[in-house]
Amino acid sequence: MAFEPPQRLVRALGETAPAGDDWLTRLPGTVERAVARRELTVERVQVPGGRSSLVVLVRRADDSPAVLKLAPPRARPESERAALAQWAGLGAVQLLETDTEDAAEGVLLLERLHPDVSVRSLPEAKALLEAAGTLRRLWVEPPGDHAFETVAERTGRQAEAMRATASTFPEVAELVDAAVGAREELSASAPEHRLLHGTFRQSKVLAGERMPWLAVGPDPVVGECAFDLARLVRDRVEDLIATPSGAATTRRRIKRLAESLDVDLERLRGWTLFRAVESGVRALRVGRPKDAELLLEFAGWL
Repeated sequence: MAFEPPQRLVRALGETAPAGDDWLTRLPGTVERAVARRELTVERVQVPGGRSSLVVLVRRADDSPAVLKLAPPRARPESERAALAQWAGLGAVQLLETDTEDAAEGVLLLERLHPDVSVRSLPEAKALLEAAGTLRRLWVEPPGDHAFETVAERTGRQAEAMRATASTFPEVAELVDAAVGAREELSASAPEHRLLHGTFRQSKVLAGERMPWLAVGPDPVVGECAFDLARLVRDRVEDLIATPSGAATTRRRIKRLAESLDVDLERLRGWTLFRAVESGVRALRVGRPKDAELLLEFAGWL
């Protein structure tokens, strides 16, 4: 099959690829093998697609629609597989196979949703309501023998990278100190440990047939619910920054989301600060100054 990965994916993986990584080079062959093994018919590659994986719209041998997703090891596809298996389609896209020969290559076969229709297409208030309702369904007890990364582990690595970047960009040092301090306080007193989506936002909630809205693309982690909700707070950040009342709107959003999902408001504010600064500093580190400026200005309101 003629194949070329979307440029968005190529650019994003180029920012984070370790030395010697050849996943993109091997991707056409991986796709061909995965398609042939399952006797799939390819319809099209989803464009522009995501920043960490390739999504291919396919049909199975019985002509039912599905999605073939391929992700590099650093995107933790096996962790995604385990989380989707645990959720079993409740609030999240359904995993259509649990064990395959090419699982080690980051291949997932998933239920087909409507890839071009996310809750971002709804008015903002309705979008937040639907997204929050979807997120609540995902917050389940993790299996007792789980191997998921914890919030403390993930944010600990991120905090180290943030400090290292602050030594190169001293203008962000004050925000980094505040974010890392909030992280240390929050990590010492987590009120619960749930299986979390890990990278939840409006664009990760797609229209479906089984249920109106289903989550996709988790980077699962185990920890407190406020960590998961924090990324949703800054959705449509470019609109917030462009509005004179953006800071006040953000504070109201934190309060509304905390109350609707029974999450402590101050813990949500603290994790929102950490995650916004972490994303902003990472954007600065990989050469996306405009994204960094938006995120760090948003973080300054918190």
